[in-house]
Amino acid sequence: MKFEWVVVFIILAKWLVQLWLNRVNRRHVQAHADRLPEAFRETMDKATYGKSVDYTLARNALSTFSISWHFVILMTVLFSGVLPWLFDWYSSQFGTDLWAMSGFLLLVPLALSVFSLPLGWYEQFRLEERFGFNTTTKALWWMDWAKGIFLSLILGWPMVALVVWLFKWGADWWWLWAWGSMMLFQLLMVILAPKIIMPLFNKFTPLADGSLKDRLLALGERTGFSARTIQVMDGSRRSRHSNAFFTGFGRWRKIVLFDTLIEQLEEEELEAVLAHEIGHYKKRHIPKTMALSAVGSLVGFWAVALIIKESWFVEAFGFIFQSVVPVPAFLLMILLGGTISFWLLPVGNLLSRKYEYEADAYAAGVMGGMDSMVGALRKLSEKNLSNLTPAPIFSRFYFSHPTLLEREKALGEEPL
Repeated sequence: MKFEWVVVFIILAKWLVQLWLNRVNRRHVQAHADRLPEAFRETMDKATYGKSVDYTLARNALSTFSISWHFVILMTVLFSGVLPWLFDWYSSQFGTDLWAMSGFLLLVPLALSVFSLPLGWYEQFRLEERFGFNTTTKALWWMDWAKGIFLSLILGWPMVALVVWLFKWGADWWWLWAWGSMMLFQLLMVILAPKIIMPLFNKFTPLADGSLKDRLLALGERTGFSARTIQVMDGSRRSRHSNAFFTGFGRWRKIVLFDTLIEQLEEEELEAVLAHEIGHYKKRHIPKTMALSAVGSLVGFWAVALIIKESWFVEAFGFIFQSVVPVPAFLLMILLGGTISFWLLPVGNLLSRKYEYEADAYAAGVMGGMDSMVGALRKLSEKNLSNLTPAPIFSRFYFSHPTLLEREKALGEEPL
């Protein structure tokens, strides 16, 4: 079997599995649409549950269309001959020097991302608007998109150029140098993103003095978790969805609460949410995740180094193989990366859910019981219209967090 047919089979299999998972989830949600789960009958009314079902089904329909839309685009781009033609035209216009070639590698994915704009627009200004979540303006939406493109160029172009240069300089070990450079870049972003990048999109202000701040600072002292600051992010500027997280590490670490989260939860529930985030820190989930990601990236670079030497790889997609010009092979690996990583999603999410259970248990232990954590989870599920009855196989494949019922059951079984 020719290699191009292997690629067609893998892409087609991914598309069909995605459609099947969406169909299974849709049918499962519809089957439970008339029965509010007993665990939530005291905290959620039937109207809100019905709205959450409608929201889930609307997102499912959009996802199903998006899956097919991106399938058609990827197949067209890979097998229509447009990429070899575009590469030849670009090379004749801009040359094959380092910066020109790295620019090609960066610009093609950015150009393809334009095809996702109509779906993103519909999601924000139709679907999210219909269910009362959208608070952004069209001007701000376009500004966010422009800022994202700008950051991709100023940060991505030098990084891509470095990888291409390392290929020519590093001989057989270029991939190891490239991997090391990528890891250093990611660590640098952990420090710079909260200070430089995130403020380009959102406003961060110190949490006002008062009982909430005192409670959260006391929690930090009680758990031995010291953060440089507790900040509030203006998430309500774009959406009514809510979240909390901490960024950075060491002396750069800071806690961030969405302003919508503060509006939705009681102080004790906010304390439980923060205790959950501290649980991730105490259990060292973040460095473990980063280490696992680093190993995965290392394997990925090694695989690229093996396949990039093979002429059949680029020739299967219409390119002329040139051992000293790796750009077509790099581009193909970028375009096919999502197809490969899709099959690894359940494994990564299985580990992520394990970490969530551990952080929940830690929070319940710190709070002296499960009530505040359960209360926070239920309110967040209600306010965000979360899917309370996903199909088990769907949640196992896609969800990085356990379902609300799974989390409550685990909390009830934990020896607190």
